[in-house]
Amino acid sequence: HDVRVAQRAAQLFLDGCAPLIVFSGNVGHLTAGVFAKPEAELFADAAEAMGVPRDCMLVEKHSTNTGQNVVFSRSLLEENGHKVKSAIAVQKPYMERRTLATFQAQWPDLPSLTVTSPASQLETYPNESTGNLKEVTGIMVGDMQRIREYPKKGFQSEQPIPDTVWSAYEALVKAGFTQHLMK
Repeated sequence: HDVRVAQRAAQLFLDGCAPLIVFSGNVGHLTAGVFAKPEAELFADAAEAMGVPRDCMLVEKHSTNTGQNVVFSRSLLEENGHKVKSAIAVQKPYMERRTLATFQAQWPDLPSLTVTSPASQLETYPNESTGNLKEVTGIMVGDMQRIREYPKKGFQSEQPIPDTVWSAYEALVKAGFTQHLMK
């Protein structure tokens, strides 16, 4: 739900870091009512506006969660004859670790993966599409819960969570940042 992710991917492409960009995503729980079309299409438009040729993009517009982003993108690449030896996953800053864990579980034989995001500070990250700082904090709390719970479901690899980080999560939940927690 943050077009800066597409802009970061486009810049990496324009800098020669990758020969192709896959934009992945339909409408998920964070983009419902925010975007008028699938996130992947919106992101491809943003990349094209920066100078990325459409024939250097694949658009996967069926996935609605991070795991599907990985699985469906992999299938799309294979269907188009691409044998991937390395990938750069571009994600929102607070989702880097969960993205790594998802790739590790959903594409374990990918030889090389780098995860990156647009440079940002928490105080300046929120905008019209991401929501205000309270909303972003709630999303981050939900992501922390998923980092702990999703390995049990096979969605992600297990990740170490320092006690101080988990204590901060619990304090934020107690403070009411529960709107993006799993039920």
